[in-house]
Amino acid sequence: MAAQRRLASCFAPAKVRAMLDLSLLGRLNFQHAAPTKPPLPPGRHDLGLFEDRDYVLVVPEGIDASAPTPLVTLFHGGGGSAGKIMPILRGHAEQNQFLLLVPQSLFPTWDIVIAGNGPDRERLDIGLAEVASRFTLDPTHFAFAGHSDGGSYSLSTGLSNGRIVTHILAFSAGFMTVLAQEGAPRVFIAHGRQDTQTPIDTAGRAHAAKLRAAGYDLQYVEYDGPHASQPPMVALGVDFFLADRLRG
Repeated sequence: MAAQRRLASCFAPAKVRAMLDLSLLGRLNFQHAAPTKPPLPPGRHDLGLFEDRDYVLVVPEGIDASAPTPLVTLFHGGGGSAGKIMPILRGHAEQNQFLLLVPQSLFPTWDIVIAGNGPDRERLDIGLAEVASRFTLDPTHFAFAGHSDGGSYSLSTGLSNGRIVTHILAFSAGFMTVLAQEGAPRVFIAHGRQDTQTPIDTAGRAHAAKLRAAGYDLQYVEYDGPHASQPPMVALGVDFFLADRLRG
């Protein structure tokens, strides 16, 4: 279902958007394009894009670089790293043959949490372009995912880039700041009822209410648990992302 209404209280008015560079509002410049470089072999790769806190790409066995391949970009939580967050999705990527890109924030958490869109948005454009230069990406299965601050980043940036982002998988996301709403990604949210860091009433339930009111295709799941990654919820999110491919 297309999102027909705006996300009230977190969306900049049209006059404000017209006065600003949309990149400052989280809009990415990424464009799908045919690969121009050799594909990377199966395994875990530091991409060599940045001197500090480089991006990591997991390439499963059996990927055909010329065939459209799903991509999940997985954002870590505050104080996290690629090494800490990658295990929650690496097995799923290898089993289901999707590429897994794991960025690292330049600072301890994502720029949007600290002061607004800036270096992390710029680095994300570079990282996505590098993956697309080596693999043919499936434009119908292009997901942003994350836990905690990473879940907040995936929601905020994903909803601002619905031209390219088709699915959002947000686990224990604390906030949703959408300043340049675009398109209608499908959204999966999972939140724990015992989460004391991002309480469910002001986080998961509030996000779900706003997204439903705006007409987004949403799957919202609550579980009895704290502010920690839950393997069953991650599995549900992957099923949500790949539902049509798994049925086929």
